[in-house]
Amino acid sequence: MNRKPIFDAVRSMLGRGFTQSEVEQLDDAIDEALGIIVVRAPKKKGRQINAAGERLIKSFEGLELEAYPDPATGGKPYTVGRGATLDMDGKPFELGQRITIGQAERLFDKDTDRFEAAVEKLAPVATDNQFAALVSLAFNVGDANLAKSTLLKLHNAGDYAGAAEQFGRWIYANGRPMKGLVRRRAAEAELYRKAD
Repeated sequence: MNRKPIFDAVRSMLGRGFTQSEVEQLDDAIDEALGIIVVRAPKKKGRQINAAGERLIKSFEGLELEAYPDPATGGKPYTVGRGATLDMDGKPFELGQRITIGQAERLFDKDTDRFEAAVEKLAPVATDNQFAALVSLAFNVGDANLAKSTLLKLHNAGDYAGAAEQFGRWIYANGRPMKGLVRRRAAEAELYRKAD
């Protein structure tokens, strides 16, 4: 399908050109409207989480196409897709803002790229499962929190049993334990301990 007429019409309505993010969003909207499933080329930069790690993150993040309040704060940051809080241009989502499935997957890829790169620097020696579990944790709590954690210190010291026990400390939001975090940390610790 020639998409140029669609892009030209939208460009004319906007009265300006597109950002790269807007081009991708419009492509996704056209694909979704036509029922086209797009298979993207695999990432080529740096170390990547394994399939078990990706499944773990996706199972706990779910898939929401409308931005909702953060479960811990009841407000900002608003979350959409598979745990995304920033759009492709780095702007925070607004409550109720909608995205497509294609956009959700692209945001997930961007977020995992970021946390994979962070964990690769923070924990240069790790099995595939340890790496995936650490990426899942960083995806949820942030790489800055992982960087200053006892868990990371123990991991980098080679105390893998001690590091695995530390996952259970990351179950609190606003000072109270959350059932979803208890389950997620148990799954991450199990993956972390699992032989490759």
